[in-house]
Amino acid sequence: MMQCVAGSRMEGVLDLLGLLAYAELSAFLRLSDDASIALALQDKVALAEMAVAEYGHYRLLVRRLEDMHADPEAAMRPFVPAVDAFHAHTAPADWLEGLVKAYVGDGIAADFYRTIAVLLDPETEGLVQEVLAEAGRSEYIVTRVREAIESDPAVAGRLALWARRLVGEALSEAQRVAAERESLASLLVGGDTDQLGNIGRMFARLTDGHSRRMAALGLADQRAESRPA
Repeated sequence: MMQCVAGSRMEGVLDLLGLLAYAELSAFLRLSDDASIALALQDKVALAEMAVAEYGHYRLLVRRLEDMHADPEAAMRPFVPAVDAFHAHTAPADWLEGLVKAYVGDGIAADFYRTIAVLLDPETEGLVQEVLAEAGRSEYIVTRVREAIESDPAVAGRLALWARRLVGEALSEAQRVAAERESLASLLVGGDTDQLGNIGRMFARLTDGHSRRMAALGLADQRAESRPA
């Protein structure tokens, strides 16, 4: 019985690393695209540096999976549909929305990964925390979004609505992944699958982090307006 639990836990760790690896690869591709459409040279440089950092994180995760004698592509493959669906449903209308997505959408996903990481062995937890380190991203994005709002206050309502949509989509996809991958869900509840209701409560706590990010962007008190078609 203990061997079965240990095997399930190992599957959960591989699932987490596979999910995070594909998320980091996707972040690299998105930020590369955002860098290509940024108008200011300083923004192109900042976004390109973020993209390079994300790819470095991806390589760290792949190396860890290989050290665990796992096939990185096989570990990532189950999560491709969910991650791709999230990005398909949340394609930004412009560069500014892309920045908010990188801060709000990726932020709540990172909180989700960190919540699971504390339940893992110290080496794996350390790797996850290293991969999720923001390395100056927050400061840059918050500054640029606040500058945009100061320049055109009307944009705040649109961005507030966009951020709310992002968090809704992110939570929905995360819940779907946890429900579909029993080994990953088992990590979330400490191996007790009779307590899967705890997952819902955990996701509710993640909204606290979202509220702090909205406040940092200056969007916490904005009344949402409809996005232009």
